[in-house]
Amino acid sequence: MTELPSSRPTRREPGDLPGLRRRGFLAASAGVTAAAGLVLAGCGTAPGPSDTGGSPRRGGRLRAAFAGGGASETLDPHLGNLFADAARAKALYDKLADCGTDMAARPRLAAKWEPNDTLDRWRITLRKAAFHDGRPVTAEDVLYSYRRITDPKKAYRAKASLEPIDLAASRAVSPDTVEFRLKRPTAEFPNVLAAFGAYIIPKGTTTADFARPVGSGPFRFVSFAPGRSCVVKRNDAYWDGAPHLDELEFVVANEESARVNALLGGQVEYAHELNPTTARAHEGKGQIEIVRLRNSAMQSFAMKTDRAPFDDKRVREAFFLIADRKELLDGALSGAGEIGNDLFGKGYEYYAGDLPQRHQDLDRARHLLKQAGAEDLRITLDTSPVAAGFTEAAGIFRDQAAKAGVTVQVRSGSKDSYWSDILDHGTLCCYRSGAMPIESHISQRLLSDSTTNATKWHHKDFDALYQQAQSTKDKKERAAVYGRMQRRLHAEGGFLVWGFADWIVGTSRRVRGVAHDAPANTLDWARFDKVWLA
Repeated sequence: MTELPSSRPTRREPGDLPGLRRRGFLAASAGVTAAAGLVLAGCGTAPGPSDTGGSPRRGGRLRAAFAGGGASETLDPHLGNLFADAARAKALYDKLADCGTDMAARPRLAAKWEPNDTLDRWRITLRKAAFHDGRPVTAEDVLYSYRRITDPKKAYRAKASLEPIDLAASRAVSPDTVEFRLKRPTAEFPNVLAAFGAYIIPKGTTTADFARPVGSGPFRFVSFAPGRSCVVKRNDAYWDGAPHLDELEFVVANEESARVNALLGGQVEYAHELNPTTARAHEGKGQIEIVRLRNSAMQSFAMKTDRAPFDDKRVREAFFLIADRKELLDGALSGAGEIGNDLFGKGYEYYAGDLPQRHQDLDRARHLLKQAGAEDLRITLDTSPVAAGFTEAAGIFRDQAAKAGVTVQVRSGSKDSYWSDILDHGTLCCYRSGAMPIESHISQRLLSDSTTNATKWHHKDFDALYQQAQSTKDKKERAAVYGRMQRRLHAEGGFLVWGFADWIVGTSRRVRGVAHDAPANTLDWARFDKVWLA
């Protein structure tokens, strides 16, 4: 699975929620403030986040507010980059697989998958499912979709994820069976099927068809105004059971304050991407519900291991020991998350949870720096307001490093060029990643030929271990190889992973069925077909 859309910058545009009169919006906000005061004075206890509110009820329209992409928005599921794109695509389309809460692939349109003994050929059996126009989903639709995504003339999001597939040699064995031939053994091939943006569309679909899209998802298209609103309605024939809601409307509100005020004012029932301060202000106060999606984003510092001073593993270990992770979590993320242990994917499948938690040890850090001849080290830490907590974390780590005799100069760069330029050229940089399988994180960020290798971790023996894992059919044996790789990264890698941030959404107290244990962009995230209004 490729990176979450949030792990790259999202373009924000000012403006209120579409379709809401500004005077009414502000009036609603003022009324909410007064109402919040009454709640603080003493009202009944609000139901907790885990309260499902009894049996699901059918009917009603839910309005969900997301940050959007302006007039350039599209319903082409292969082009999406934002969370709004991903949520709309999930409503209208299906993938062959998706990621569970532990980031292991779960079957969706694929009823099952079976590899050959050498793991370079996989047979996928499709479940009985239909597109919104009544046509069955077939193997030819799957191959058409994947070939479209990998068009060398286009920049579709899932193209890199589908790279292991030899699509020219892959074939439809029958209407409900696809045989994928791969370029090399790929034990984690189901992760490819679950890749972000790898949606299945009807064979022959053209760009013009996305004006009125036809998918196989839980909702059918009604209307779309780019940068403003998208309305969909229940698909009664959905293979996984018809949604409870009659209609779902995605509305665009680029500013967090606009999303919060619309939620508090009753103009939407779901608000995506709230900050920790907002969550703390409203959690448990009885007016709205705060839902925390745990382990949704890795927060770290990336050390370039191919250049001084971080080409010396003793310096990298010293920086691991300088970090007070609890202080970073509390100060940069208002405590909204869990501390990290210098490894990606806490709680995910294959995560090396048996490794001891690393704690601050300034004496040991000074000793290591002296051994490396870097006791008077001066280093620049690049950061930017491009992501929540970046600038705050940089300042906190600067002060922590000073206690070990390291002078850190914080340099704040442009949001527009941070991911494309500053991160690549800096020696020590703030870094964030969304949820993905640990195998995907390794293949995309830590191999010698990885295209987004932010730490410049280039080790042929490490590459060989990855290939060994991908050629190992027995899952227990494969897990042992991933464990070896993570032990090495924990000891001398380039990611100082100090925390895992919660992704925060807010809902009306009427909303039920929102998953509370699903990292952002997993199967149960933004899964509005399972939501209902009490």
